[in-house]
Amino acid sequence: MTSASALQISVDDGIAVFHLDDGKANAVTFDVIDAFHAGLDQALADARAVVIHGRPGRFSAGFDLSVMSAGDKPMQDLVLAGAELCLRIYAHPQPVIAACTGHALAAGALLLLSADVRIGEPADAKIGLNEVGIGMPLPVFAVELARDRLDPRQLTAATLGARIYDPAGAAEVGYLDQVAAADTAVSDAMDEARRQAELRTGAIAATKTRLRAETIRRIRSTLPDDIAELSFG
Repeated sequence: MTSASALQISVDDGIAVFHLDDGKANAVTFDVIDAFHAGLDQALADARAVVIHGRPGRFSAGFDLSVMSAGDKPMQDLVLAGAELCLRIYAHPQPVIAACTGHALAAGALLLLSADVRIGEPADAKIGLNEVGIGMPLPVFAVELARDRLDPRQLTAATLGARIYDPAGAAEVGYLDQVAAADTAVSDAMDEARRQAELRTGAIAATKTRLRAETIRRIRSTLPDDIAELSFG
């Protein structure tokens, strides 16, 4: 097992398990982002699939607020690092399964949009992109991930309207693929990861590239300039 910051990473029977728990909001910090990258490197070497989960009641409430409120440049640096992480998860050549164990807001919701399969808990959880609601425009990478993964009929409400959903609503819109029975999201995600780990890695990687190449191209073509213009207000 390896551990850095709030993210613990272990390999269980060929599944790389990422457990995010900072005891608070499960914020996406620079340290957490670095740990995710190290874990994905480890997964490529030692595993065949990835499971990401939080603790009961909390998946992730988003980027580190202490950085997001420290001025435009620190905020832009963190959002850019988060965008790079989302792109890496979105393009990761192995199956990536997310167990949404609770609230998933802003960057937490983006992690869900980046994963291949998302399994939620039937809990009193809030899930969605709330950026516009707190005075921050959604960056292009977030819009494009939402455009790819969410129901087109709900896209405007989920992005421009900053609508937040309970797990059942999140499954209808596309943040989640299914809602598990109570307290089984992590075990169900492990079962799904084991099932997908039996598939041929090369076929998964090649198909994922074909499926997502255009969205990645659109994000990459705008990413540096878009983040450089990002601010609250």
